[in-house]
Amino acid sequence: MTFREKNNPLLLQLLLCTLLCAGFEAAALSYDYAASIECLEKPHKPQYGGGIIRNPELSHGLKGWSAFGNAKIEQRESGGNKFLVAHGRSQPYDSISQKVYLEKNKFYTLSAWIQVSEGAAPVTAVFKTITGFKHAGAAVAESKCWSMLKGGLSPDASGLAELYFESKNTSVDIWVDSISLQPFTQEEWRSHQHQSIEKNHKTNVRIQAVDKQGKPLHNANISIEQKQLRFPFGCAINKNILTNTAYQNWFTSRFKVATFEDEMKWYSTEASPGREDYSASDAMLQFAKNHNIAVRGHNIFWDDPRYQPGWVNSLSPSDLSKAADKRINSITSRYKGQVIAWDVVNENLHFSFFESKLGQNASGVFFNRVHSLDGATTLFMNDYNTIEDSRDGKATPAMYLKKLRQISQFLGNQNLRIGIGLESHFSTPNIPYMRASIDTLGATGLPIWLTEVDVQSSPNQAQYLEQILREAHAHPKVQGIVVWAAWKPSGCYRMCLTDNNFKNLATGDVVDKLLHEWGSKRLEGKTDADGFFDTTLFHGDYEVKITRQAANTIFSMAQSFKVLPTNASQTISMLIKVSA
Repeated sequence: MTFREKNNPLLLQLLLCTLLCAGFEAAALSYDYAASIECLEKPHKPQYGGGIIRNPELSHGLKGWSAFGNAKIEQRESGGNKFLVAHGRSQPYDSISQKVYLEKNKFYTLSAWIQVSEGAAPVTAVFKTITGFKHAGAAVAESKCWSMLKGGLSPDASGLAELYFESKNTSVDIWVDSISLQPFTQEEWRSHQHQSIEKNHKTNVRIQAVDKQGKPLHNANISIEQKQLRFPFGCAINKNILTNTAYQNWFTSRFKVATFEDEMKWYSTEASPGREDYSASDAMLQFAKNHNIAVRGHNIFWDDPRYQPGWVNSLSPSDLSKAADKRINSITSRYKGQVIAWDVVNENLHFSFFESKLGQNASGVFFNRVHSLDGATTLFMNDYNTIEDSRDGKATPAMYLKKLRQISQFLGNQNLRIGIGLESHFSTPNIPYMRASIDTLGATGLPIWLTEVDVQSSPNQAQYLEQILREAHAHPKVQGIVVWAAWKPSGCYRMCLTDNNFKNLATGDVVDKLLHEWGSKRLEGKTDADGFFDTTLFHGDYEVKITRQAANTIFSMAQSFKVLPTNASQTISMLIKVSA
């Protein structure tokens, strides 16, 4: 810790206290972030006691439940546990159902425990509403054990709806237990965000100023300035930033994390076989270093056949394997230790260019090889629609985790540093589904980043962006956010934050608003009668200045300190003497 002294015989007692403090306490029901990713012998009890679901534990026979489609339904019992079974299914939607009343402008959290009669099959929870069918969540159900399905929705209109479960595999019976549907008002939802931020991103800080005899200095002026926010919040950039001073100034005054839009991708660094060109990414990385900006390595491979270097598509499997290995050696060795993450394989839930040519373990091989060259850096899968679109069966949290397990279980990959990358290209966000999906992914304990956040152009674009960023930042399992808004004169990918003169658009105003809100940039006040000053600060790097006038002399001192995550019961005490 460093400090500066200005002719001041002061004793500054700096107490960084994590107090057992509830912060903002709403009378609202707390949100349950718990999720299970294990297949269990018995299901857990329904969350929220089932919420508005009638007979959620199926302890009263079929009460509240009916058949949907042409399914036959019955109650069964095993080991004292009662559940419902839908059998005789001929259509994906043949299952059990319950009618519920949904209210517009409320957020609904859904959970249920699912099993199938044999093998394994994806099962989706669907609401038939007055405005159409709403997919609320999905799980890969197995036989002989119970899997948790967690999801959510926000209805477009108030009215009667029908919850049911569907599976494209009509040969299996669907078993359901411990169903819950809990509504929250938007005010309650915001209170969950506030409580999570207070608990996970902030610390109560107590500063006491005393003189060299230990006497409290009351009414001393105190100023606290944040130098850097600890939570990583960044934005994509491209090579235009190298030659545009206005772009540089706008970006560096806001962000400490960057992802290169295209410049590290294979088609950019090796457009012709054997002729590598890292000049753009090298220059951008140096720019980032010069401004203390961390960089995510994006990406080593992209599984979409449309985005390969042109010469790669015609390679034989043997030659492709050699080229891929050379690509890994080249970029990983070049930037080892200079990036905070590697997006090893992009979009391997939706596409399979490398798997189709090199076998189903291609992603596992790539992760293994990158780890062998740069074992200290977290290696990410990176894909879209896992939190954006509940209708995309390829990218549900369950399918994401299935692919992640496949990579982790590849020989030699058991100790990889793996991360979960969520591209987050939104249209109209389903915020309850987003939260529930992150809950499920967060049960892995792996770091989660939203890596390419943007929102499709619409009159509500800025409003939606704020909802998404607030939800992501507040979630206890999200460790970083990157907005996908690299500037080009011709326009951004889907969403810009500024115009071509680097004046903020409405989306840029949202970003600035949140940076200010999360930043606690400068606080000023006075110590109380006992020399104390109490506040709550976001985790980050700070400088505190204390000044006090005595007679005709002004005494002043400055001290740097860090506010880091701590246990709620822990108190950190620091005593520093400053003498003339």
